Amino acid sequence: MKKLILSMAGFSALLVSCGPKSTAVTGPKYTSSEQLAQGKTIFENSCNRCHALPNPEKHDDEGWLKTLSRMAPKAKLNEEQHQMVYDYLISVNKK
Repeated sequence: MKKLILSMAGFSALLVSCGPKSTAVTGPKYTSSEQLAQGKTIFENSCNRCHALPNPEKHDDEGWLKTLSRMAPKAKLNEEQHQMVYDYLISVNKK
């Protein structure tokens, strides 16, 4: 019985460790109008596949960090795309 429980716990840990990893965005990086336009396009095309687009003013900078860290893996954004979307959102955010 102990072996079964240990095996199940080990298998569960393996599944959790194989889940999508969030890329780390710590602050703005891209500021050119071309890069921000790319971020807007990625935001509109990637996020709109699963749900209505949120208003960029919905969150402050920290709120977008948390939201994008959770959603970027689901949208299959690479680190650069994640950063561009974040930079776009905070560039239009008035908070």
